[in-house]
Amino acid sequence: MAIDHAIKNGADQASVSISDNRNTSIEIRDQKIDKLIESNQSSFRISLYTNKKYSSHSTNRMKKEDLLKFIDEALNATKFLAEDEFRSLPDPELYYKGGGADLNTYDPKLDAVEAQIKIGIANQALNEAYKKDERIISVSSYYSDYIGNGIQVTSNGFKGDWKSTNVNLSVSVSIKSDSGRPSDYWYENAIFLDKLKTDGIGKKALERSINKIGPTKIGTGKYQVLIENRVAGRMGGPVFSSLQGNSLYNKQSFLIGMENKAVTSSLLTITDDPLIQAGMGSRLFDDEGFAAVKRPVIEKGVLKSYYIDNYYGKKLGMKPTSGSSSNLIITPGTRTMNEMLESMKKGVFITGFIGGNCNQSTGDFSYGIEGYYIENGKIVHPVNEMNIAGNMKSVWFNLVELGNDVMENESLKIPSLLFDNIDLSGL
Repeated sequence: MAIDHAIKNGADQASVSISDNRNTSIEIRDQKIDKLIESNQSSFRISLYTNKKYSSHSTNRMKKEDLLKFIDEALNATKFLAEDEFRSLPDPELYYKGGGADLNTYDPKLDAVEAQIKIGIANQALNEAYKKDERIISVSSYYSDYIGNGIQVTSNGFKGDWKSTNVNLSVSVSIKSDSGRPSDYWYENAIFLDKLKTDGIGKKALERSINKIGPTKIGTGKYQVLIENRVAGRMGGPVFSSLQGNSLYNKQSFLIGMENKAVTSSLLTITDDPLIQAGMGSRLFDDEGFAAVKRPVIEKGVLKSYYIDNYYGKKLGMKPTSGSSSNLIITPGTRTMNEMLESMKKGVFITGFIGGNCNQSTGDFSYGIEGYYIENGKIVHPVNEMNIAGNMKSVWFNLVELGNDVMENESLKIPSLLFDNIDLSGL
C-alpha cells in the first residue's frame, strides 16, 4: 500500500520498513530499584527516490490515513532537495531472495517473562557483591532486554522479514581507598534468556574493583602490551571504521588503496560471517536487502575487502559488498590470556581505555589506559593515568600473539591481543 501510493504520486523508487520493538531496562542500586522501564515502539520508515533526489522519513503513526498523508508530505519535501545522480535502490541481483535457514536469533519465550523474574535476576547479580567488602561505596546491577521484529520491502523486488532478541546483565562496583574511588564492572549477554550466564558477575566486578587499589604510574617507554579481550575492540574500532565506503570516499580512512596489501601482522585473520547459528550479528540480509555472504576481511594480515554500500559503491566505482558488518570472527591463538601474561618480561596488561581518539585519515591515535604493570610474568601493581599512542598503520604489525579466549557472546569475536614495542607515556 505505502510503496504503491508513493510510486503513484511521483516517486521513481521507494523502500519501506516497518518494525516493532519492545525493551525492558532495570537498574538496582544498593538493593533498591532505581529504574524500571518497559517500552513498546512501532516505527514506519520510507525512503524515496524521485528525479535523482533522495530522502528518508520515519513516523510511529500507523493508521492508514495518517501514513498516506505522511507519505504525501514526504514526497513534497523531497522536491526541494538537491539532485544526486548516485541515489537509487540497489541492483535486484544483490538482494536476498528468501529461503534462508533459521539463524536462531530469537527467543520466543522472552516476551512472556514477568518483570519480577527479571528484577530477581538483577538482584541475584547485585547480591554477589553487595556488602561483601567493608570498602564498598555502592553496587549497581543492570538488566536489559530487547525484542524486535520487522519487515522491509522495496519497489524493485526485495522483501524480507526479521526478528531478534538480546538480553544483557551487568554489575558495577565502586569502592573507597586512599588513592581514590576505583570502580569496575562485569557483564554478560545472550540471545536467549536461559542461556544468559548469571553467576559470578557481581563477584568479578567486585574483584576487579579491589584489584585497582593503589595504582602507580610507570615511566614512559616501549613495553609489551597485553590487551584484555573485553576491551580489545577499542584497538580494532578505527580499523573497521576505515573500511567503510563513506570513510574511503571522504578521505577519512588510513586504509585507502590497501586492498590485497598487508595492513597487519600475518597472525591476524578476520572473517565476516553473517550466517553462523545464534550469532549476535547473524542475519540473512543487511539494511539495504543485500543477501548475507560470508567473506574474508583480513586474511593473514592482508586486506581482502571493504564495506561498500550501494550509494558509495556507485560514487567510488566499486562493487557493493555491504555497508555494515555482521559477526566479525578473529581467528584465535592457542594460549590463554594468563599464559600470555606469564610470558611477558616487562609490560602492561590493559584492562580499560579512558578517553582519547584516533585520526581516521592518518591513523594516529592516543588513548588513556588502565591496567597492571607486569614484570617476569607477574602482576606488580595497578597502573592508570597513562596513555598508549602510535599509528594504526604500524601498530598492528607489532601484534605477536592472539589468545584463545574469544568473546563468544559478541558480534565482534575477539580474543586478548599481545603486542611488542608499544609506546606508553607515564611519568
